[in-house]
Amino acid sequence: MKKSLEQLLSEPMIYTLPAWTHDKETLTKILEAHPCIQFVSFGALDLRGNNTDEKIPISLFIEDMDSFLTAGVQTDGSSVMLHEIATLNNAKVDLRPDLSVNWFVDYNYEHLHEDTGLPIGTLRIPAFLEHNSKMVDSRSVLKRTVEHFEAEILALFKKHPELLNEFNIASFDDIEKVNLTAATELEFWVRTPQDKANEEKLSTSQILKEQYWKRTKGTVRTALEETIILMDKYGVGPEMGHKEVGGITAKVGLSGKLNHVMEQLEIDWKYDSAMQSADNELFMRELIDEVFELHGLQVTFQAKPIEGVAGSGEHTHMGVSLTLKNGKPVNIFAPKDMKKDFLSSVGWGALMGILKNYEVVNPFVTSTNDAFNRLKPGFEAPICIVGSVGHTTEVPARNRTVLIGLVRDENPLATRFELRAPNPTTNTYLCIAASYQAMLDGIKAAVESKLDSKQLEAEFSKEAGEEKFYLEKDRQYRSEHDVFDDYSEDERNKLFGIPPATVWENIVKFNNSEDKKEILVAGGVFTKEIINSYVLATVDQWEKELLGRIIVNNMKLVRSYKKLHDTENVTDLDVVTWEKVNSLRNHLMKDSLETKSLFTKIREAVEAKDYNLASKLQVEMSGKISTLKSLYATYRRNMIEEENGYDTVRLS
Repeated sequence: MKKSLEQLLSEPMIYTLPAWTHDKETLTKILEAHPCIQFVSFGALDLRGNNTDEKIPISLFIEDMDSFLTAGVQTDGSSVMLHEIATLNNAKVDLRPDLSVNWFVDYNYEHLHEDTGLPIGTLRIPAFLEHNSKMVDSRSVLKRTVEHFEAEILALFKKHPELLNEFNIASFDDIEKVNLTAATELEFWVRTPQDKANEEKLSTSQILKEQYWKRTKGTVRTALEETIILMDKYGVGPEMGHKEVGGITAKVGLSGKLNHVMEQLEIDWKYDSAMQSADNELFMRELIDEVFELHGLQVTFQAKPIEGVAGSGEHTHMGVSLTLKNGKPVNIFAPKDMKKDFLSSVGWGALMGILKNYEVVNPFVTSTNDAFNRLKPGFEAPICIVGSVGHTTEVPARNRTVLIGLVRDENPLATRFELRAPNPTTNTYLCIAASYQAMLDGIKAAVESKLDSKQLEAEFSKEAGEEKFYLEKDRQYRSEHDVFDDYSEDERNKLFGIPPATVWENIVKFNNSEDKKEILVAGGVFTKEIINSYVLATVDQWEKELLGRIIVNNMKLVRSYKKLHDTENVTDLDVVTWEKVNSLRNHLMKDSLETKSLFTKIREAVEAKDYNLASKLQVEMSGKISTLKSLYATYRRNMIEEENGYDTVRLS
């Protein structure tokens, strides 16, 4: 419900300042009425999703508000990731405020205002990054996407009046606005600090689905409830919070409180405009982290914090609607007859566009080592470029094994697509931007083809090797089957393409898709400079994590695996199993005069910039580490004197 200025002035704590409050006179009244708001921070997102945060005293902001609202503040390229854009000899970057979206007040509940006793607040202002008079940040890319998409859709309706009939619109002049809407589902793991969990127990609990949708308890319940209550105060429209499939049952400690907490949760909230939805998600992540921390719990938004256990996804929902001048909303993905067709012609085009062009969307969805750890067969991880719309139009189906699926029910306004590959490390702004650019390419092709919904369904449902007007001949794009159980790996690769296994493989597929990259730069949305900067930053992060974290952590793991049996209580199985373990340890880590270990080979490949070799060796290392863990778990289980029979893991 929209609040009036009088309501905002009278409330002791305010949480959101909508766009209509973003003028000097109104802001001054609101800020002076709330002295607990002591700081202002301009929050911009660089191309790798890093969020800026600086503390500007509220008195300085009020005193020089005209300048702050127009010119913003300055920083330099060393504080943001803009490879080959903000260089050492040209590092000036300006943070320009976005006056068109909601601003949030971020409260520090551990720091109280002396006069009011209320938490100290920081007004968070979403901003753009400007360099050499060009907007070069994640938010500006999404802003240009929205503007370009809206203009192109309006142009299509004007050029093809038959579309008006498909959506029961009397005249083009009846269209007021095009709306791009989005929503994300945020999954995360929470634990008590320093506690370790049993990896085998976690895996067993997941297989038995012992935690999924169970009641939350203790501090986890309190933190979850407080988060949902605060989300409502911030106006983001919480829909639900619940346990996910991962986790184990906590224990009651001597203090009477739960310890050994390790649970997976999900929190969902309502859809909004594309930009506002991305802003909401960014702020909610910080809110979740801080609320749980106040209760002594640690949150991780890693995509795959524990190997062998479900990772955390962030399924992203996207839709498009029109607002008519009489106020009526029209979903242009929904068909004229919901019982007859799955999608409208525009909807079929959008679905085909994102799947055909996914090679240039994927790097903006999955761009970290951690994210690729999640995208493996099983655990409902979407690794194949294939979509699903359901078995029949009357019974909606949700195929959880595909990359993108159709979500619909009796209400046409609910018709949208769910992209299942994103994870909490995904830069939502760029993910949504790239997805809509790809959709637009398919929409244009579908509308220009003048095919009806049934004919476009046939196009989308083509077999591999079948020639069609838009989709690639050698690929299949639709499956209503379980992609993992009903196809072999060879069949999946043949039908849907070989999925990238590493960050570098993803970048190679991207770089080899020059024609598809033109879709991203259409309308000036992504520039070639931004794409180049993003690729460089992604590769830079990949190689630094590979050398500085992954190999280092694997070295610690290898060193921790010790010989446990002695000469008195040993069997031939112990000896043989340990020999296998030790041989694998040496292969991974031990150099000799004649041979180099796998870790050394990877280091040398990265240092030589031989990324193809480094990527292949990374895949080999991942497989060897998994084998080593399994072998050592088998070895330890046979030790009578060993108290802890299984590996324990810690969320980082």
